[in-house]
Amino acid sequence: MDGGGTTEYADDGAANGREAATDAGELVAVCGLPGVGKTAVSERVADRLDARLVRTDVVRKELFADPEYTSAERRAVYDELFARGRAAVRDGTDAVLDATFRKREDRARAEDVAEAAASSFRIVRVRCDESVVRERIRAREDDESDADFDIYLRFRDRFESVERDHAVVDNSADLEATRRRIADLF
Repeated sequence: MDGGGTTEYADDGAANGREAATDAGELVAVCGLPGVGKTAVSERVADRLDARLVRTDVVRKELFADPEYTSAERRAVYDELFARGRAAVRDGTDAVLDATFRKREDRARAEDVAEAAASSFRIVRVRCDESVVRERIRAREDDESDADFDIYLRFRDRFESVERDHAVVDNSADLEATRRRIADLF
């Protein structure tokens, strides 16, 4: 259970005490465990906002032909994720960052990127029933993610609670239910 507040409505960007600049794009961080459907949610949010989508899974493959998932690689991937998000919002384009964001410090960095660009910022946490995650990971084909169910379990035990206002999308049901929830938020 998260220690922070969970919003069940769209945040207008003013919840953190500042108004979004009219010339900066919005930054949305989509977080959650591997296999919960972050990418499906991120793609839908990006479509609704006409935003640039930046995925750590894609960035990792662009930076490392044969990733070893070391701490140094992880830092490089997140640095590039934030650089691409920063460039988009500074250019007035909305950006959706698709990553586990399992550490609070990574979510704080995303918020810092938005704040530095005078951009509004939202976090969306994607959740999914474990049995559904297991089946979805097993059925993956042609996906940039290398995470298997063991990785899901490892991350589940290490995911740091989201301690700021955020929206939650439960992706356990069918795609249409997920799309309805996203439409409520965006």
